[in-house]
Amino acid sequence: MHAAEKKIAVRPQEEKRRTYIAALIIFVLFLVSTISTEYQPFELFANMENFWDFLFQDLLPPRLTDPQMIVEGVVQTVSMAIVATLLAAILSMILAVLGAEATCPWKPLRKLVRLIASIQRNIPNMIWIFILIMAFGIGNVVGMLALLIQSTGFMTRAFIETLDEIGGESLEAMHAVGATRFAIITQALIPACLSGVISWMLYGLEINIRSSSLVGAVGGGGIGLVMMGYIKQFRYHSAMGTILLIAAIVILVDMLTNFLRKKVLA
Repeated sequence: MHAAEKKIAVRPQEEKRRTYIAALIIFVLFLVSTISTEYQPFELFANMENFWDFLFQDLLPPRLTDPQMIVEGVVQTVSMAIVATLLAAILSMILAVLGAEATCPWKPLRKLVRLIASIQRNIPNMIWIFILIMAFGIGNVVGMLALLIQSTGFMTRAFIETLDEIGGESLEAMHAVGATRFAIITQALIPACLSGVISWMLYGLEINIRSSSLVGAVGGGGIGLVMMGYIKQFRYHSAMGTILLIAAIVILVDMLTNFLRKKVLA
């Protein structure tokens, strides 16, 4: 057979083999997980009637009762998110300077800062809120602290990466003219990464607005606590109204932060 007459494979055999193996592994993992959790996919569809009854009879239509309490809860939720974000940004900037290669020459300190930040951001807010509630009781302060802890870990890692990306010729030039480390940080690095820092802050605010409702539901105060109170009292119509209000707040904050990124940081 001539070379021109040979069939050319659309995809290499090795790539096909890897695709089949990956699909097989995913199927096996799904099967094992389904068996271990005793999850019955068909049982879900068999009980869908109960779900629709609950949705249209107990949840809908949504109601916004107790307007004063709801307004207070919304103000508390947004305030917790803003305070936690701003405090986290300040602490994270300090920690980022100590954890970035461009600003901290001592390697053990850089590793320690990065380790602490990883622990803070990888432990969910729910865990932090349970720890803080056991120590201090329920309330808005506890909710704000839970948001602050994880936000600090998240922003510290983000700011470290931003600072490391800024390094290079500008730092070498400042070193060459004999600038001190403090001058390099305040006059070169921070101004250069300011737009990135603000962008990460806005993203952190979005996350905290979402998380503050969940944190509040387990004792952190705010609108989440109001929603959970309705659920415990079997006032599902009011709970649904509060849930939709929370969704609207999150969407508005998301639109606002996107606008600020495009118009202010462009």
